[in-house]
Amino acid sequence: MAAETETLSWGPNNGHRLLNTRLARVDGPKKASGQAVYTHDVRLPGMLYGRVLISPYSCARVTSVDFSAAMKIPGVLAAVQGLTDVRYEGTPVAAVAATSPEIADDAIHAIAVQYEQLPYVVTPDDAMRPGAPQVHPGDPEVNGNLRPAETRGNADEVAEAFNQCDAIVDAEYRTATLHHTCLETHGVACDYRGGSSATVYCSTQSTFSIPQEAAGVLGLPGSQVDGEVQYMGGGFGSKFSIGIEGQLACRLAKQAGVPVKLMLNRKEEFVMGGNGGAAWQKIKAGCTKEGKLVAMHSVQYRLGGIGRGSLAGQPYLYKVGKWYRDVSDLHTNIDASRPLRAPGRQPACFAIESMIDELADKIGMDPIDFRKQNVFDETHLRQMAIGAKAIGWERRSATAGGWPGTLKRGFGCALGDWGGGGRAQCLVNLIVGRDGSVNASVGSQDLGTGTRTYIRAIVAEELGLEMSDVQEEIGSSRLSGANASGGSSTVPSLAPAVKDAAVNARVAMANRLAPLLGAEPEDVKFDNRTVSANGKTLSWADACAALPQAGVRVQGRWKRGLSGSGTHGVSFAEVEVDMETGHIQPIRMVSVQDCGLPLNRLAVESQINGGMIQGIGMALLEGRVMDVQSGVMVNSSFMDYKISGCMEMPELVPIIDDGDPREQVVGMGEPPSVPPAAAIVNAIYNASGVRVRDLPITPDKILMGLAQKA
Repeated sequence: MAAETETLSWGPNNGHRLLNTRLARVDGPKKASGQAVYTHDVRLPGMLYGRVLISPYSCARVTSVDFSAAMKIPGVLAAVQGLTDVRYEGTPVAAVAATSPEIADDAIHAIAVQYEQLPYVVTPDDAMRPGAPQVHPGDPEVNGNLRPAETRGNADEVAEAFNQCDAIVDAEYRTATLHHTCLETHGVACDYRGGSSATVYCSTQSTFSIPQEAAGVLGLPGSQVDGEVQYMGGGFGSKFSIGIEGQLACRLAKQAGVPVKLMLNRKEEFVMGGNGGAAWQKIKAGCTKEGKLVAMHSVQYRLGGIGRGSLAGQPYLYKVGKWYRDVSDLHTNIDASRPLRAPGRQPACFAIESMIDELADKIGMDPIDFRKQNVFDETHLRQMAIGAKAIGWERRSATAGGWPGTLKRGFGCALGDWGGGGRAQCLVNLIVGRDGSVNASVGSQDLGTGTRTYIRAIVAEELGLEMSDVQEEIGSSRLSGANASGGSSTVPSLAPAVKDAAVNARVAMANRLAPLLGAEPEDVKFDNRTVSANGKTLSWADACAALPQAGVRVQGRWKRGLSGSGTHGVSFAEVEVDMETGHIQPIRMVSVQDCGLPLNRLAVESQINGGMIQGIGMALLEGRVMDVQSGVMVNSSFMDYKISGCMEMPELVPIIDDGDPREQVVGMGEPPSVPPAAAIVNAIYNASGVRVRDLPITPDKILMGLAQKA
């Protein structure tokens, strides 16, 4: 009797051989040795190098583009015009392709472009002023530069509820425009030679967006274009298409009839590669002397440049008796924002968590005790207890600035959440060969977060093998379909499909081998590179030799119940503030995060660490600086745009919340990045007694705050 594919489940989270253990990434050696080929590394026969010419103005019209001088340079073989409507510095207005990067660089400097400069606005304050230049003139949805997005709650009821409050805080909170700072810039290598097909290599989070987008530019059917994303150097939400840089590369390749690679340089990456939306939030909130939130009125501006920003609505994670919010997009002449790891959550978290601490301080209550009374989800209660113990919360001074000496220690905490979840888009092909080989293939891309590793681990565990016995093939539109990597959806979409394929392979092999073992298929066991039943054992090699000539070929699809959504996290920070210089040094950070079944504990801990590191950048270092007089970004390089380095690193303590009972996989790309910055901000106040509501918190802001207090 043939065995049927059973109802799938992962089983108990603590009952796995490979999963939920610390697994080294299988692609680590290739990356460390330079063998991994990123889009930036692609070298094709006869390939030209593309460069893009960007506008130096924040708002203008291109009236003419003259390529004549550029095309006279030996080695320049193609040139195309870009956009004529300039809405932000960095708008691509032309591109060229030449036989070397140096010649291409010379060529873009030889292009003569005439502009009609127009009024612009690059800061939110200027955008709000009466008579300010309009970013989207003629758009009926925009009033001045404000695009209303949402109103919820009853403002009159909230105003009445404030009369019941014993403590009220009314404040504004601002976050800076952050950049994704991917180590590999945006770019495309288009292998098109004038025929009926093309292969496009792209640093993107969506393998299957490549064929149709590139085909439309090349004039080919989508089925005749292959997309390749074998390795990529970071995305964080900024790379969901081939982008305008990819379109320009395809146009240049079509014109020249040879492959063209166009990768943005770092300056171009900063001004035209997208950014994370900033926020400006005006919040008034009140509570009782017992610490219950009674009323909250918030006005939130999403700062997404020429695009719409991202910002979670207040009161975010907390229960408030009466609340009202008014959310709008406030436009400026900078590049449109793109999703940035948990888009909209970090600014909302920073504002509400600062407000919570301020209210707790006003009524003299411990911030953790205050949170306990107002959170929606009890999971946060468990995580706060874990994190408080790990950080040593009992060492915290109840009085801000109360630590002795001029080097003062402070402690802070913050809560976060994220949704995520899987979708039925992945199709995994799995082949077990007669030679014992095992190959799992799917078109999904790996952003560097460990997709290759958990594919191997899931299959190996199901078939009783070691990870080295399994090979994976990913990152190509020639393979079976997969979803884009965004919103922490890759793991919960792909892992169930891999599990399904592995189970189907095991069942098919059991049906084939059971007669040889004199057993029923359901009694066949796979373990330690053997197949056994009824007291008989076959080695893996002998078992595979008994398979049909074609081996076993199965498919796997997403199965509901194998993945989940909804995560909770708590971050704690211990910082040291030099009261004489304003210097802030993070000392220790702890983040507690749930995720159902961790497929690879090492990878999950790495994600948690990454979230804490990005939180340090948001709280203390990062921010786009715009010159109001010229309308340009003045820190568009890694020399001037500061990100967290080794000197800023504290002790990082990532804690996986194993109290999460869900036997499901949940994505971890976004969640750990939400609360760390807010925890640092609250720790700084506890250390110094200075409440800074405008990020990043630089030493001058601490010194100015101390001077104002004095």
